[in-house]
Amino acid sequence: MRKTGLHAKIGLFILLIIILVSCDAVKRVPEGRKLLVKSKILIDSAAPSDPRVKTLPTIQPNTKVLNIPIGLHIYNLARPHRDSIYLKWMKENPKGLKRRNAILSEKQTIAFGQGMVNFNHWLKRTGQAPSLIDKEAIEKSKDRLKAWYWNQGWFNTEVTHRIIDSKKEKRAEIEYYVTKHDPYKIDSITTQIATPVIDSLYQLVKSESILQKGEQYFTPDINAERDRLNSYFRNHGAFHMEKENIRFEGDTVNTNQKANISLIIKDRKVQEGDSSYTVPYKVHKISEVNIIPDYQEALINKKPDTLSYGDFNILLFGKRKYRKSMLANAVFFYPGDIYRDIDRDRTYRSITELQSFQYPTIRYDQDPRDTTGTDLIANILLTSKKKFEFTYGVETTHSNIQAIGVGLNTSLLIRNLFKGSELLDISFRGNVGASTNAANGDTRFFDLQELGADARLSFPRLFLPFDVSNLIPKYMSPSTNFSVGYFSQTNIGLDKQSLNGALTYNWRQSDIKSTRLDLINAQYVRNLDPGNFFNVYQSSYGGINDIANDLNINDPTYVNDSGNLSIPNGTNSFINDAIAGNLGANDEQIQTIRNIRERRNRLSQNNLIISSSYSWTRNNREGIYDDDFSRFNFRVEAAGNVLSGISSLAGINKNSDDRRSVFGVEYSQYVKTEVDYIKHWQYVNKHVLAIRAYGGVAIPYGNSDNIPFIRSFFAGGPNDNRAWQAYELGPGKTGGLNDFNEANMKLAFNIEYRFPISGAFKGAVFADLGNIYNVLDSEDDPDAIFDGINDLEFLALGTGAGLRYDFGFFVLRFDMGFKTYNPALEENRRWFKELKLSRSVLNVGINYPF
Repeated sequence: MRKTGLHAKIGLFILLIIILVSCDAVKRVPEGRKLLVKSKILIDSAAPSDPRVKTLPTIQPNTKVLNIPIGLHIYNLARPHRDSIYLKWMKENPKGLKRRNAILSEKQTIAFGQGMVNFNHWLKRTGQAPSLIDKEAIEKSKDRLKAWYWNQGWFNTEVTHRIIDSKKEKRAEIEYYVTKHDPYKIDSITTQIATPVIDSLYQLVKSESILQKGEQYFTPDINAERDRLNSYFRNHGAFHMEKENIRFEGDTVNTNQKANISLIIKDRKVQEGDSSYTVPYKVHKISEVNIIPDYQEALINKKPDTLSYGDFNILLFGKRKYRKSMLANAVFFYPGDIYRDIDRDRTYRSITELQSFQYPTIRYDQDPRDTTGTDLIANILLTSKKKFEFTYGVETTHSNIQAIGVGLNTSLLIRNLFKGSELLDISFRGNVGASTNAANGDTRFFDLQELGADARLSFPRLFLPFDVSNLIPKYMSPSTNFSVGYFSQTNIGLDKQSLNGALTYNWRQSDIKSTRLDLINAQYVRNLDPGNFFNVYQSSYGGINDIANDLNINDPTYVNDSGNLSIPNGTNSFINDAIAGNLGANDEQIQTIRNIRERRNRLSQNNLIISSSYSWTRNNREGIYDDDFSRFNFRVEAAGNVLSGISSLAGINKNSDDRRSVFGVEYSQYVKTEVDYIKHWQYVNKHVLAIRAYGGVAIPYGNSDNIPFIRSFFAGGPNDNRAWQAYELGPGKTGGLNDFNEANMKLAFNIEYRFPISGAFKGAVFADLGNIYNVLDSEDDPDAIFDGINDLEFLALGTGAGLRYDFGFFVLRFDMGFKTYNPALEENRRWFKELKLSRSVLNVGINYPF
């Protein structure tokens, strides 16, 4: 049956390829026009060294995947005038229309026709129209090629072209020939700065200029120097300076390939009505700062109440809602300060991060009391957001344990709780579902329940008993979060209940560097139904049940009517009696049973984890559409040390396992470190190469000899090694013996090449390398333990390809992974033995994996 299904898949794939290849690529090419099948550029008779040059022509050949223009073929499937064709058919085929109306109503017939039209439009949007050779487009392409090299100093560049007809009908190629000639180099830099104070500022940073004598002329350097000067002037009081007022002109006439650059900054132009005049620039300073918390009320109330706080005036047009200290702390400029853009931008960001106001307005007005015209009054105009914000959502779910589920999520956000722009976010979530089997004995249809509640209180400052502003100044946007949460499951797994709480500090050293410190993170996990372990972890149950069958166990004390071990009484009795030597098990079988018992005890035990962690991140990504960035994260966590010290001082005795308990629970003690690095390179035409390297290890010590399941590592799944299902890979070369395989060490390395296919469809090829291991814990299986660098040979390799559809606000992802190197197989069968569709893994995910 499986073989037949595989053949069907292969046949369908081959049929699809045949259909696409056999499609006529020029069926939508008008008579007398040519389809561009190839575009070639030669720079001084050689291929361009910069791949971006190939993107300059305004007409490009249709995108191909495996040398097939898939987008063009999709576009060709659409009818040119589907709406008019359908209307014509309705008029010219009354009998056919009558037969259709006998099946469908008139409305349904119209809706059917409109559906066909909409599908036709979708084909056009998704596909790619034929790329037709056009004389005007060719001339624009030549101008762009010339401009590209002109901007790099080749001012005498010449561009010609040739159209080469293909042997196939209605097809042609274009070849562009670029002759650069000799480049121009900067010979001198002179200045024409009208305002003396601006000239004085320039002289202070003249030596830091990006433009240097003898360097080849490069327009991006000119633009960068303009940006540098504009930023410097505006951060040193030149409030009215604009980048457009800073100009560079080059003299290249009869200079023997030399460019004489002139920096020109004229006086400021002032427009009054229909006339204008110029005045010298001035260095401005702040004379007064006014904060208006509810500016919208200023439009209806005539006179404000003015409060003073330090150097600030707070103008109230209504009831006071905010503490004066909070408002003042968000401002980064003071009376007497020279005007600086950086202070204004920091103030914008600080106020926005309070989440109590709409985007602020900062208005600078000339101070009428100042006769020199240099003083500015800064008015900060704020509009409050709603104090209460309630959201909710309903969702349906389906999983391997839940035939159908209905969930409700609600959230209540309360702003400015204590008049210091604090935020209280309270959320509730609940889910009821119908299980896929009735093993739990509950006769209700919705027999599965999940309930959760979370509360988070955020302060826009570090909530500490001492001052750390010298170490973490306010421009780093420090904040404090207190959070608590509760979660409960019924008839799911071991009926877990979880209670957690955390005190977290966050700050940002710069736009790309941030720090998070969890001073305390406490979590208590309680399993209400540990006796259900063998119903949940079927592989562990199968292991001991097979041993019971091998021993011919048929005593009703152990087995049910089917001859299998009953759960939980039979399994518990069998484990205890077998280890005690009462059932005739051999040493190997007893060791297997011991391992299963240890795993059961570990996964069903209650956990108490009280930890502290530090995380540092460097991320230079500029928005979600930036595909040329890097991200590095380092995190270290230590758990159990505080409880260890307290329990030791309190004289709490150790139990028979040489461990201490707090509130009847053995607390966890370990140290955990993680390093994560992601890098994206964006190439031409939205091609992206993405890599990821991850390493993590958690070492138990003191009161623990293993890591709690919720803090351990797993491998496989749509965001990890995609040739294995989640929790299926490892540890080491064990081959995923358990239902949920986890360990305390992980290595993962991923590489993925992403490319456009047509419209919103994207493609990718990838390779995932990684595995999990046990190290310095209670695991005694040598196949799972990492002993040294030689065990890196057990890193599993998965390769594959993916299809993605970009909806704009999220990406739907389908990745098919193949086990290229499987360390669980015999040594001579590890490579390429599972490159089969029947052994592949289809992963469905939202957004990109890294």
